[in-house]
Amino acid sequence: MEPLQYCQHKAAASGSSFLNGFRFLPRAKREGITVLYAYCRELDDVVDDCSDAGVAAATLNWWQADLAKVFAANGVPEHPVLRALQPLVPRFGLPEHELVQIIDGMRMDLSQARYADFAELQTYCQCVAGVVGRLIARILGFTRPQTLDYADKMGLALQLTNIIRDVGEDARMGRIYLPVAELQQYGVPAATILNGSGGEGFARLMDFQVARARQCYREAVALLPAADARAQKPGLIMAAIYYALLQEIAADGAAHVLQYKLAIPGPRKARIALKTWLWGFKP
Repeated sequence: MEPLQYCQHKAAASGSSFLNGFRFLPRAKREGITVLYAYCRELDDVVDDCSDAGVAAATLNWWQADLAKVFAANGVPEHPVLRALQPLVPRFGLPEHELVQIIDGMRMDLSQARYADFAELQTYCQCVAGVVGRLIARILGFTRPQTLDYADKMGLALQLTNIIRDVGEDARMGRIYLPVAELQQYGVPAATILNGSGGEGFARLMDFQVARARQCYREAVALLPAADARAQKPGLIMAAIYYALLQEIAADGAAHVLQYKLAIPGPRKARIALKTWLWGFKP
């Protein structure tokens, strides 16, 4: 299997909505996004699928060493995803430090199951989502440096949506991404999240999380320069789908994320994508 085919198979097998907004892209950019997604998926799988944290850490170290070969003169990476990534680096101007930062975020998942406050959580989100947003912006094309700030903020909004959606699922794996300071502020003991009982304080806590995520979407869109809005539209399609999910969670009652995980049906995703392509995204 060719490296690009491997990436396409990896992306298709995930069943993620991540790629929905990028179907409209020219082939070269669509393939670039697919390879980037496969890279992120492979790293995420290291953390999710390995029960031994030491083995997972060693595997992430291997990935970083193999990634270095992408940027080395005459370097030949071993992994098919990195072989597919290598020609994209000069084509789209992808910096090594941003790709390494994603690995750093995965390391945080291995060593940290709690975040003291929102500032600490933002550091994590920057590694696993903000920097991904910047890489996507580079592949889509931009002319204004502020577009990278937009991508950072939108990455935060998307990751906060993921965290809200996955509270119950993460709790069943012993993880709580909601900041400890905010649990204390709303009188929510960690144990009530881990055992799935929630309570009135938890409902108010989750309403706060939703409100903050909405504000992040608004701030991100406000940062996007008009000159780059057309080029970045595929990313806005993805954002519109995630924002619709956030709205569904709020309408259902955000506290219910402890019991089950909501998703946007495929046909509705397609409608959102078309609407956003034609008229843009206004959270």
